[in-house]
Amino acid sequence: MNTLDPARFRALSFDCYGTLVDWESGITSALHRAGLLRAAAPVEERESALADFAELEAAAEHELPLAPYPRILERVFAGLCARRGIALEAEAARRFAASVGDWPPFPDTVAALQTLATRYALVVLSNVDRNSFARTAARLKAPFTRVCTAEEIGSYKPDLRNFRFMLEALARDGIASDRVLHVAQSLYHDHVPAKALGLATVHVDRRAGRGGGAVIEPATPIVPDLRVVDLAGLVRALGLA
Repeated sequence: MNTLDPARFRALSFDCYGTLVDWESGITSALHRAGLLRAAAPVEERESALADFAELEAAAEHELPLAPYPRILERVFAGLCARRGIALEAEAARRFAASVGDWPPFPDTVAALQTLATRYALVVLSNVDRNSFARTAARLKAPFTRVCTAEEIGSYKPDLRNFRFMLEALARDGIASDRVLHVAQSLYHDHVPAKALGLATVHVDRRAGRGGGAVIEPATPIVPDLRVVDLAGLVRALGLA
């Protein structure tokens, strides 16, 4: 049941990759081009690659909070090669790390963002670098009022500093934290820290109830305020459709 009051909020803050952008398709396509995943790989092989990505990415972001996201992806790529007994090629790792801007938005993203922007300020809080996001922004075609990246913050979600950075920026715009609704796919990266700071959240469950994928599970259960399976569902829940 939707218990959110659409009139309460002035800003919607979004995770980008996994929520707005189909990063699992982007990741697996990039792994295929790099020779780490077969073109017609069975579901089990694809899911195994995504699970390894999730584990390796979370570890790299924790260990290297000041590293730009392409370096995180290079480290993930090296780990994937090691786990599969494949020799690491530096150029292949570099191409994988540079693939972020090629990852496609979900089919409903652009239209939903344009509709949501008629009522709310749209903000991005992403575990990525500015250059990678710039390529994605051209695909999203959305009027974001704020874009907060891990590169400028100096840490990666789920670190609370990322959310505090965003909320402080919004406060300077005159938007208090209780008027912010955080929208994200990852319970681990987003909902756990957002809830710790008292934010209302929407879980965009792009995997429609299936676990796994390119993010690890949170250590403790977390209950978002609303669950939808796509952004069209969010548009409806906020009374804009």
